[in-house]
Amino acid sequence: MKFHYAFQKIVDLKSNEKTQAEWMLSSAIGKLQAEEKSLSDLFEMREQMYEALQNAAKTSAPVAEIRNIQAYVEHLESCIAKKRDDIRLAHVNVNKKQEQLNERMLDEKVWLKARDKSKEKFRHESLLREQNELDEMATVRFAINAR
Repeated sequence: MKFHYAFQKIVDLKSNEKTQAEWMLSSAIGKLQAEEKSLSDLFEMREQMYEALQNAAKTSAPVAEIRNIQAYVEHLESCIAKKRDDIRLAHVNVNKKQEQLNERMLDEKVWLKARDKSKEKFRHESLLREQNELDEMATVRFAINAR
């Protein structure tokens, strides 16, 4: 007799939910990394603009050009501030997805443990049935030989 777990579909569902949570966490981490890369690029552009501003000041560039560079640096500063907020939100999202994954992993573990207990109980009962059949056969043989 083969073991059949009545709640196997639930075990499969919990396993799928865990896999989805892993994908969601992976996606959130990817987004966080992209945001951090974007922030790094903004810092790099800001440094380039500071250098351009210094060069413009050294070469006696027109005031309008210096003001344009300063305005762009200010724009980059506001972009950096916004990007920091985006990164903070991405961190919050990663933490949320990690918690969801932990919950899904716990759910799956509970159902796998229940299945394992059920399987062990089935195995034990099968061994008892088999032993009872062997005992019955031995009893019948003894009775036949005793006659």
